[in-house]
Amino acid sequence: MKALLSALFAGALLAGCSSADTPALDPIPGSITYGGQPRTKLTKSPVGSAVYNQFYNGTGQRVEETYILQPDRSLKLVRRVVGPDFPD
Repeated sequence: MKALLSALFAGALLAGCSSADTPALDPIPGSITYGGQPRTKLTKSPVGSAVYNQFYNGTGQRVEETYILQPDRSLKLVRRVVGPDFPD
C-alpha cells in the first residue's frame, strides 16, 4: 500500500513538470542560428548530438548556448546561460 501511495504521489508531482511550459529561446546576435540556420549541414554528427557555442554579447557578458541536432540536420537552441566573464 505504501508503494502505491508513493507512486501516486510521485506521479502527481511529475504531472506538473512539463517542457511545454518553458518558452522557446530566440537567437540573439552571436548565436549560431541568428539570421537563420547555418548553410553547412552537420552530416557526420549523430542526430541528438549537443553543439556548444560561447560568445560575448554587446554588454561584455559571456553567453554559453547549447543546441541539439534535429533529424532534419537543423539546430535547435535548448539552453542559454548569460553571466560575467569572471564570476566572483
